[in-house]
Amino acid sequence: MNLPRNLLSLIVSSVLFGVCVSTDLITRESSIGDGDVLISSGGDFALGFFSPGNSSNRYVGLWYNKIPEKTIAWVANRDNPVNGTSGRLGIDKLGNLILYDTKRSISVWGSNLSLSSAVSDCIARLLDSGNLVLFQDGKKSTVLWQSFDHPTDTLLPSMKLGLNRTSGLNIFLTSWKSQDDPRTGTTYFMINPSGFPHLTLYKNQVPLWQPSPYNGVRLNVIPAIGQSSWFNFSIIIDANEAVLLSNVFNSSIYVRGVVQESGIVQLFTWVEKKSEWVTFFTKPEDQCDYYGHCGANGNCHSDSMDQIECNCLPGFTPKSPNDWSMRDSSGGCIRKNQESVCRNGEGFVKVADVKVPDTSVASFDKNKTLRECESECLRNCSCTAYADADFTRGGRGCLMWYGDLMDTREISGGGRDLYVRVDALVLAEFQKKGFLSRKKVLATLIVLVSAAAVISPVVYFVLVKNKRKGSEVGKELDRTTKDQELPLLDITTIKAATDDFASANKLGQGGFGPVYKGRLASGQEVAVKRLSKSSGQGCQEFKNEVMLIAKLQHRNLVRLLGCCISQDERMLIYEYLPNKSLDCFIFNKAKRTTLDWNQRFQIILGLARGVLYLHHDSRLRIIHRDLKASNVLLDVAMNPKISDFGMAKMFSEDQIQANTNRVVGT
Repeated sequence: MNLPRNLLSLIVSSVLFGVCVSTDLITRESSIGDGDVLISSGGDFALGFFSPGNSSNRYVGLWYNKIPEKTIAWVANRDNPVNGTSGRLGIDKLGNLILYDTKRSISVWGSNLSLSSAVSDCIARLLDSGNLVLFQDGKKSTVLWQSFDHPTDTLLPSMKLGLNRTSGLNIFLTSWKSQDDPRTGTTYFMINPSGFPHLTLYKNQVPLWQPSPYNGVRLNVIPAIGQSSWFNFSIIIDANEAVLLSNVFNSSIYVRGVVQESGIVQLFTWVEKKSEWVTFFTKPEDQCDYYGHCGANGNCHSDSMDQIECNCLPGFTPKSPNDWSMRDSSGGCIRKNQESVCRNGEGFVKVADVKVPDTSVASFDKNKTLRECESECLRNCSCTAYADADFTRGGRGCLMWYGDLMDTREISGGGRDLYVRVDALVLAEFQKKGFLSRKKVLATLIVLVSAAAVISPVVYFVLVKNKRKGSEVGKELDRTTKDQELPLLDITTIKAATDDFASANKLGQGGFGPVYKGRLASGQEVAVKRLSKSSGQGCQEFKNEVMLIAKLQHRNLVRLLGCCISQDERMLIYEYLPNKSLDCFIFNKAKRTTLDWNQRFQIILGLARGVLYLHHDSRLRIIHRDLKASNVLLDVAMNPKISDFGMAKMFSEDQIQANTNRVVGT
């Protein structure tokens, strides 16, 4: 492409006379070349040529002017570098912003405006927001082009990210190829307009992470940011646009969002005292953040110790139970009874505090109440769930899903209530468990209050009597179950589950009592460890086991589901492991041959991981003191789980040795 004469003469004169632009303007009479810098009016940003790393390629970029660490926020010609120092940025006779490689006499980048006629009075100005704007004239009344509409990898405050429905322009962020290569990468962050518009982070065109849809108050996955006094996000969804907008309320604070090629999005703020950028937000962070980790119709849970657990939503069951038992839940869940869909007696079960599913298959009605949404969803056999859409509109506005519910996860204290469609049988099960209607709850309360008024003297007498009789062990157990939120099951439930401790359900005999197999009303199989009444040390060991295991969570430790305390009865309820203990294999001539070397090696590794967790990685430092083959349980996939913590001892974090007052172990 040949250079226009007016720009060619301008470039020649600039080279001859060494023009160095230090204002915030580019006009038809002035361009910038290598070594020239354009500075915003407030001095916060600068525009000029730069070379990343040791590259000889030159790019026109925008960076923070007042920060000592050169941080690039925008690149014009990211995929078409200039070789050497031959580049110049100016305005051509048609009014386009053009970057020329004067050595090769070609344009390598431009604003590419399609103007009906030449515009002679165009100016380009670098604003203090970091936005390079091309105005039609000096009055700055008409914007022809702006860099905020064409970002690279960085989101700056007051920049919009999303879809302009009128022009069709979709503004999104795309990562650099690498730290020293600004070419277009494979990770991008955008608003997906399908269904109900929502933010999505993609890697190689595959969804990687989705925050919860905007609820009118904040993005639920970023509660601290949403309520910040100096920085916030908001989303505008109307007939004209669907965009994410960020704002900083203190102009002295520098904040930027960056999409990284590794597949993460981060938020940084500049800390003057440290003279560095500090990361205050990163996603995805844990496994539950990754899109569809638990598959279709699954619900992901991440606890305080970063242990990940997948569960099916109400009315669904694992599509491949064998895969789920091996912690591969990517196949998701299917309905327990597909033929029961759209039958009489259907309803909805509330799943509280969740990031709602992918809204690509959801519809939005801003005028319906939540009750109207329920009726609408129930009438449509394809509707699988609904939820509130906007907290700020007095309960009006809702989302309805059609098809599989993908990418649901629990959000403690910051999620929404999702109402999942279930058949009559599942609905009855949940109501039986306590998901009662308001009328039933009210009736129950009235009965309870009336009964309490009559029997309270008797109850008081019994409680005082039991309190006097109760030991310190019992008191500590009660505190432990409350502190650890450990379910406390009643004795009738345990008797029903084990068929009143039938001998046919007996799995074995431990040092302090028998272990029984049981099945709860929900269908879940459990192992019940019953403390022997004749055990002299049993109460202490029982207390020890509850206190320790309730605080421990690891895939190679047996999982404690609850406990039972009834008069002199003490019981622990564990997950049921069908392959029983390791000694059933290695000390059995027939079974030991089924364990090949690879299986034995995996069991050894699993035990090592469990012990490492106990000794070093858990919040407590635990020495088991009774690790033997009979205390190593095996799940359906032969994964080992350490059990029986009755003799375990807890150490302080910096303690490396301790004395014991009695002989323990086998």
